[in-house]
This record gives sequence, structure tokens and C-alpha cells, in this order.
Amino acid sequence: MGVDIGSLFRKETISFNDLHDRVIVIDAHNVLYQFLSSIRQRDGTPLKNSKGEITSHLSGLFHRTSNLVEARIRPVYSFDGKPHPLKAKTIEERRKRKEIAEKEYLEALDQGDLAKARSKAQQTSRLTDEMVKQSKELLDALGIPYIQAPEEGESQASYMVKKGDAYAVGSQDFDCLLIGSPILIRNLTSSQRRKKPGKESYVKVYPKQIRLKQNLKILGITHKQLVDMAILIGTDFNDGIRGIGPKKSLKLIKKTGNIENAIATFGGEGAPTFEEIKEIRKIFLKPNVTDDYTLKWSVPDNEKVLKILCDTHHFSRERVEPALEKYSNVENMMKQKTLF
Repeated sequence: MGVDIGSLFRKETISFNDLHDRVIVIDAHNVLYQFLSSIRQRDGTPLKNSKGEITSHLSGLFHRTSNLVEARIRPVYSFDGKPHPLKAKTIEERRKRKEIAEKEYLEALDQGDLAKARSKAQQTSRLTDEMVKQSKELLDALGIPYIQAPEEGESQASYMVKKGDAYAVGSQDFDCLLIGSPILIRNLTSSQRRKKPGKESYVKVYPKQIRLKQNLKILGITHKQLVDMAILIGTDFNDGIRGIGPKKSLKLIKKTGNIENAIATFGGEGAPTFEEIKEIRKIFLKPNVTDDYTLKWSVPDNEKVLKILCDTHHFSRERVEPALEKYSNVENMMKQKTLF
């Protein structure tokens, strides 16, 4: 879900052409949830194979990645590891929301309200360990590198960008900016159009680039102060203070200098303790990451890809083979130097 700070940042509209020969580290769990939510039938049912197993994640991963490779973008996927103990409450709250959404989904189906049913179904997505395993197996077959993060996948991705091994993080969440990624790109793996809420019309979707340093300068704050703002608002690791949103948190931090002074001066229901603040800051400013990775792209093993998608999960060869041809661009891509 991430922190609600997006309204504060200036976003640049870009195209895939702007990302030629650049390495983009993609928050794997973020986009897999995106695929599970969006790739569904009209009544909200996810894609399934003949055995009743969900395949929306594999469809999204295969087809959206093929578009990136065709555009000479070098994708890398960063998978979540063990969640931080402070995230337990958020995980439990998400589980409860999914249960409520599932009940409302079934009620909408009974009432014949397919639009509401699909909307509620999108809120029920669950990413299982088996789905993660299947995704990694497909990436191996496609010759696309991935990293297993020790903790948060977006933390690992942000670290790799800060280190200079990649150009940007690809994610829908803004948390990687709190972790210090110099550049965030949103809508990278999205469909090229998005349905308007409550309407049967669509809008064109373009990648959006957000630069951390320039935005901090415009806001007149430091990176550490941005983290303090997020803690005031609420993160995946704390509830935040009631009544404080992005604009108010910015005003408080600029006025007081840091979250400790803001709480001491203004108080607030749900304010974290100073020890909690210290621990949450550490999650964002000194995340648990690894240097144990290698970035290497290779041409796909077509036979293995077809076995996974068509033989095991019963995808149509007529749809898989043309998309698989896009991955042949990897060979040409590897002859080019990466750009930073």
C-alpha cells in the first residue's frame, strides 16, 4: 500500500523510449499484486488454468515484461523476504479487509451487479508462496534476472539504484523515495489504459518519473525530514497521528524541524514513541539489504517457457509465441552499454 505522499511530488510524463538500455529494478510483489488485481474477467474472476489454478500473475509477468524488453529496457525483479515485525499489524489489517471484500464480492454476484463484483474482487487478491515460486521459474526461463531481498523488495531495489547498478525503481508505491531511491517510475508495468472509476470509459496511461533530489529541493526539506513526515502520516510500520495528511505533515516538519519536536509541541492521538520513531527511521534510512546478486540477461529458453505457460498452465500457444518473439531483443540489448 505504501505511504500517501504522492500528491506532494512533481511527476514527469515519459515514454519507454526515454528508458532505452536502462536497468530498472521492479518491486516484484508490488507488480504481481497489480496483475492479480487487474487481470480479471468481467465478473472479477481471475485468470485460471483448466485445473482451477490462478494464472493472472504469470500472464501479467510474461506479457508486460515482453513489452519492456521489446523497448530495450533491462528489467530486474526484486522479491520480498521476511517482513519486518513492525509490519505485522498492517498485514493483519489487510487480511481482514480482504475477508470483508470477499463477502461483498459474493453479495454483488448474487445481486447481478458485475461492476461492483469486479471492484470488490480486485480487493481480494492474495499472493501465495507458490505464485512467487512460479514467477521466479518463469523469469529464469525468460532469462530475466531477479533478486531475493532479505526483507522489503523495494528496499533492495532502492539500494541498487543508489549504488548505481540501476537507473530507477519501478513501482506504484512511493515508499522507495523514503528509502532514498533517486528515481521512481510508476505505471511501468501497467496496461496502457485504465478504466475511470465508476465509468465505462478509459484513459491513456503513461509512465511517470519522479526524481527525489529535485522534489526535496522544491519541498524545502531533507530526506530524513521526508521520512519523519511519512511517520506522522502513517506507514506500513505505524498508524500515524490522527488528522495528519501529507500537507499538514509537511507544514509541521518545516516548522519544527523533526518529528520529535512536532510531537512535543503539538502532541497528537496515535503518536509513536521516540523508540518507535528510531526503529521506523532505521527501516527507511538503513534498510536490510544484500549485495549478493548478479545482473545478467540472457535469451529465453523457448522450450522451457512454452512448457511452463502452455503445457503446465494451458496458455494459448497462439498468444504466447508472438509475445515470446519480443524477448529475442535481449540478444541485441546485451550488445549495448547500459545508460545511467
